[in-house]
This record gives sequence, C-alpha cells and structure tokens, in this order.
Amino acid sequence: MNLSNHISDLLYRYECVILPGLGAFLTQNKAAFIDAKTHTFYPPSKTLSFNRHLQTNDGLLANHIAKTKNITYEAALFRLRAEVKTLKENLEKGETISISNVGSLKINQNSYLEFIPETASNFLTEAFGLSSFVSSKVEREVQKKKEEEPVLLFTPQKSRIPYIKYAAIGLLAIGLSSMGGLYLYNSQVSQHNIVEKQKANSLVENQIQQATFVVNTPLPSLTLEVKKPAGNYHLIAGAFRMEENALTKIKLLKEKGYPARTIGVNKFGLHQVVYATFESREEALKSLREVKLQDNKDAWLLVQELE
Repeated sequence: MNLSNHISDLLYRYECVILPGLGAFLTQNKAAFIDAKTHTFYPPSKTLSFNRHLQTNDGLLANHIAKTKNITYEAALFRLRAEVKTLKENLEKGETISISNVGSLKINQNSYLEFIPETASNFLTEAFGLSSFVSSKVEREVQKKKEEEPVLLFTPQKSRIPYIKYAAIGLLAIGLSSMGGLYLYNSQVSQHNIVEKQKANSLVENQIQQATFVVNTPLPSLTLEVKKPAGNYHLIAGAFRMEENALTKIKLLKEKGYPARTIGVNKFGLHQVVYATFESREEALKSLREVKLQDNKDAWLLVQELE
C-alpha cells in the first residue's frame, strides 16, 4: 500500500496527520515574503514538520484509507499498522524513507529520527498554482519640483453702488431676529415635553404600586444530583480527529463492557476516549496491563485532573 498519496491528500485539508506508532506530520501557515538579496517573490505556503511523540492513532488516516479502498475501518487499520511496521524496520536498518511530495525520514548519527521536508510542495489550497518568481531590480526616478509660478494678486475695486451695503445690513438683522424666534419656540416645546414625560412616569409608577401578585401554592424546589466519574487516572483508548469516530469507539467499548466515555478535546484538537477513570494509581495500572494483553496494546495512562 502506497501511503504517500493518502498522507499528501490529507495534508491539504488537515494540520496534523498521524502515522500510528511512528509520528505525525504537522503543517503551519506561512505568509508570503520577498528575498531582498535575490529579488525573489515567494507565495504564501504551509511549512511542514514531523513530531515523533504524536504516535497515538486518531483514526484520520485509517478512515481515509478505508473510504479510498472501499474497505472496513478495521481492515484499513490492520494494513496501516503493517505498513508502519515495515517503515520502522527499514529505518532501523539505516535506510532513508522517501514519501512522495512530503519529504524523507532517516535516523541520523545521533540516533534521532530526522525529517527533511519536500520544498517544492505547497499544501496551502489558497495558494494552489502559485510559484516563486524573480523580479528585475526596480530603478526609481527622482522628479524635480517644478518652479512655482508667481501668483498675481487682484485687488477688487470699490463698489460704485453704495446702497448694496445697506441692503446686506438689513438682511443680517432679519436673520438674527428669525433665529431668536426659533430658539424661543424650541425652548417652549422642550419644556412642554418634560412636563408630559413627568406625568406619564407618575402614572406608570402608580399602576406598578397597585399591582400585586400572590402565589397561594408555590412550586416545590427540584434538586438534581449528577454523579461525575471520580479520579485523575484515565485509561486512554484512543484520540480521534473526528468526533463521529470517537462516538463509534465509545459504542464498541461499551458493548465489550467498559464504562467508556470522552474526556474532552486535548491541545491538539483530538477527542480523547477512555476505557475508564480510576481514583487510585494501583488500580489504574492493573487495568492498563489487562487491556494491553486482552484488547489494545496501544492503550496508555493519562494522569490529569479534569475540570
């Protein structure tokens, strides 16, 4: 099974794609930028990295394989684990694992798993089809300011008709008298509105004071007690990107007799499903050993106080 196409397709839509038992590919948006030295314009993109600590199956990759191959989720998960096992064996032999359009994985001299991303791939869908380009150097021209033309001052001649001055004075007097009358009218209207508003407020207060409400037989108070699972030791069955996969997992575990439930979403946006929650560490470790032997070898214990 070729995992390259499945991983590449999911990286266009999701920020985290986990290879169960090996690690996770993570993407992060990067804004467009210009290299001033080479005059190269780079479009916005998604930078790609690898985190080997995120190994718990979230169901995303297995579910995508199941839909693409038209097989069951369990069969897809079985194939995925077999493929990851082969990849780990090749890495331990010192081989470099190449994933098309994603990058390559190898174990370096310090025995650390090293990831080299494929620089030619851009998983940002908004920048699909865009590529970097080199622009020629822009020469800026400095324009000289034009000399300002002299402004000719014009001195108007005195009016030969003296009566225009007297007409302007008369119009000004009429305008001032009109404004004074308008101001007096507005003052009277405002005073009238204030008086009417006070009357209305008094009427409403009297009606409120006269209204009484008597309940002869008050309803009894209802008290509900919700029992919350106690304990800070949570036996994790899996973490899922899609909530519907988490609910399906809970249903399967309850059919097996486990008090399974979800404890919320972690900082990576994954829905965490637990077999059960315990108050004591000894009881939790005992159940963990039994689950690893009988049901799920990837189960692990989370110590966290829930809100």
